[in-house]
Amino acid sequence: MKTKYVFITGGVTSSLGKGIVSASLGMLLKHRGYKVTIQKLDPYFNIDPGTLNPYEHGECFVTKDGAETDLDLGHYERFLDQPTTKNNNVTSGMIYKTVIDNERKGNYLGKTVQVIPHITNEIKKRIKKLGKVNNYDIVITEIGGTVGDIEILPYIETVRQLKWELGEHNGLVIHLTLLPYISVTGEIKTKPTQHSVRNLMENGIQADILVCRTEKHISKSIRDKLALFCNVKPEHVIESINTEVIYNLPCLLHVQNFDKVVLNHLNLSTLITPNLNRWKVFLNKYKNPKYEIKIAIVGKYVSLHDSYKSITEALIHAGTANKTYVNIKWISSGMIKEKNIKEYFEGISGILIAPGFGNRGIEGKILAAKYARENEVPFLGICLGMQIAVIEFARNVLKIQEAESFETNPNTSHPVINLMKEQKNITQKGGTMRLGDWKCSLIEKSKIFSIYGKKEILERHRHRYEFNNAYLESFSNAGMKAVGINPETGLVEAMELDDHVFFLGVQYHPEYNSTVAHPHPLFTYFVQISKNHKSSSSQNYHYV
Repeated sequence: MKTKYVFITGGVTSSLGKGIVSASLGMLLKHRGYKVTIQKLDPYFNIDPGTLNPYEHGECFVTKDGAETDLDLGHYERFLDQPTTKNNNVTSGMIYKTVIDNERKGNYLGKTVQVIPHITNEIKKRIKKLGKVNNYDIVITEIGGTVGDIEILPYIETVRQLKWELGEHNGLVIHLTLLPYISVTGEIKTKPTQHSVRNLMENGIQADILVCRTEKHISKSIRDKLALFCNVKPEHVIESINTEVIYNLPCLLHVQNFDKVVLNHLNLSTLITPNLNRWKVFLNKYKNPKYEIKIAIVGKYVSLHDSYKSITEALIHAGTANKTYVNIKWISSGMIKEKNIKEYFEGISGILIAPGFGNRGIEGKILAAKYARENEVPFLGICLGMQIAVIEFARNVLKIQEAESFETNPNTSHPVINLMKEQKNITQKGGTMRLGDWKCSLIEKSKIFSIYGKKEILERHRHRYEFNNAYLESFSNAGMKAVGINPETGLVEAMELDDHVFFLGVQYHPEYNSTVAHPHPLFTYFVQISKNHKSSSSQNYHYV
């Protein structure tokens, strides 16, 4: 079958949830039997978000093949329950660099290099390439930014050209927009949406479907008004009402025939009805938990929760699997001191030390790891979190007071965490870390082995620093053992305490592999053991 293309644009304001709408549509179409993937086009000029501060961009998601990408790709994977690749995320930085490199090679010799056709042709090439790689039936392309922004004009022009080139029934434009609610008058206003659609039309694109983000349900009169003034059918005006959990959205869209409308426009069969029973079971468990626990996430970027998006979603998946509501307590590591640490961790069922870079807040994280170790609180350290656990153990158990990471102190006499050998001659920051899937061999009879239930695993990585194997024997003799090893490099992937209810540090990022259909086993066990450690009854539970 010829690949069909769906383009999703946004209007009025940013952060309306294009990624969640894209993921929801992809999930619904996949459940109808179609082979679907989702792509994100980002208008910023960074090659990737790998060097961006999380406060600027949120989490940097990593694909199996080692691409640093936008956090929306995490949503795509969690909803579709299938991996993405480097081809699923394109930035303006990538596009312009490719065109400029081609110009330097002489590929356009004699031609004036311009936005049209060279930039738009390169964007089209990236969009079509994704469809051809695995012979997808449908490619959903989310365009970052808001219609009217100067930076997304090349993408909008590309969509205009592509829709014409693809021909009738092969391309579709969905425009996500905001319907503001004026509480003083009790009115939903349609004018911003009308202006946004007009702006899109001025660039040569007629939206085929409107998805309207709203606080209140859309009445028939408003739906008819939007249809009349935005040149779409009334049944093509879809409501995206605010919901307490993002995983509600596919069901809310499905009851409005959103997926059916899309397939009809693309001239594709709607005979297979999506079976959402498993999804609804997940939602029912999430909304009706039997237990509540409080997990502390200790990190540097806790004021922007999107900095740890995959971790929070993995905890939701794991909590639901355990019929448990995971109440997250966000703790800024820079605020933790010896004198106040008990206040921060009072009533906590488990402690998770999040990934990060740099030396800010490091000492607070070390204190958190010490508290978990000494007080038998279930502990999970991810990437830097594992390294923190190693430093704390070296200082307070092995009595190596000078123990540090080479990252924070290159002159330390005891670099228990060292720069990886292959990283020592690297000077450029972008895209040069150890990225993507790497093998890990688990030690039998370890707790982590029993959790995974197999010896060989593949997990995604994003780091430059490693456990220093010169200290391996000292750690093992004292009770902290390497229970996960890369079979090719000997790199330590996981460290585990012997005499503790659960104290595990992993160098990799298990959160990237957690989906609604398949919660990650490490998170599932972490929530389970935390629930057993300290859980509250359903009588005391309050759902927010």
